[in-house]
Order: sequence, then structure tokens, then C-alpha cells
Amino acid sequence: MVPEQDLAAVHDELHRLRARVPQLTGALAAGVDGLVVAHDTPGLDPEGLAALTAASLGVAIRVADATGNGDFRELLVRGSQGYVATYAAGRTAVLTLLTKDRVNVGRLHLEGRRAGARIGELLDAAEAAAAAARPATRPTPTPASRNRTTRVPRTTATEARTATDS
Repeated sequence: MVPEQDLAAVHDELHRLRARVPQLTGALAAGVDGLVVAHDTPGLDPEGLAALTAASLGVAIRVADATGNGDFRELLVRGSQGYVATYAAGRTAVLTLLTKDRVNVGRLHLEGRRAGARIGELLDAAEAAAAAARPATRPTPTPASRNRTTRVPRTTATEARTATDS
């Protein structure tokens, strides 16, 4: 779970992004698992959009991998009335932006990449802090397992030589 102050920072980033790109009609930060982190999507169901983003992300990752083009960075879909752009945002999140058709796509990419990087930094830092706060737990051995040792079959010198020489 992302702390409230980090969620507020992500919301602020989404609002600043909408101010920098006037043709933006919505912005969504979501986990790669399809769960909403933060959104500014008036008139749209953010949970449904996050789920669709995760599905399209899965296909985009496979296409990038199959073509040898490296890790996923961004996905752009153009519809008759606008664009849907999805950008990597750290290790475990994505940023999806919705725009009108008349958006400057170069500006969209510039601002979307910057915002994705910033949101990724915020969420990755929150995740690292949460992981550091969790106590490290070691499984306690049961009494029956304390005295057991795993037996490994012996290898003769001939078998060892054959295994390494082959």
C-alpha cells in the first residue's frame, strides 16, 4: 500500500501534467497488475481503464520482447477522436494518458515520459520504504527438521572424471 503523502504527490503530478498538456482528457497511474494507484479521469471508470491498460501492457511487453526491441517503454494507440498513451513508470507501474485528437504528439511524449519517470520514482521509493519497514522473518525449523540432513549419493573418482570430461 502506498502511503497517503506519496499518493498525494502522484495526484499532484497528474494535475500538473494536465496543466502542461491542455488537450489531455484523463490521466491514470496504475500498477502493472491493473490496480489503480491514482487517477484524474473525469467521466471514465478508472478501474476498468487500469485493467485494460494491464492487458494492453502485457501484449506490448510480449511484442517488444519477441522483436528484440528491449524492455517496454511506451505504447501509443490512435483512435478517430484521440490518443491513448501508456508509459512505463518505474518498476511496477504505468502512466496512461488520454488526449483529444489535436494533441501535439511530440509534446505528449515529452511530458508523458517526464511524468512517468517522476511517478515511477515516487512509487519505487514508497515500495522500497515499505519493504525496509517490514520485519525480516526467518522460518523457524520444526523439531523434526532440525536433526535431518539431506543425503547426497557419493560419486566415485571415475564417475566424477567422466562427468567433468564430457
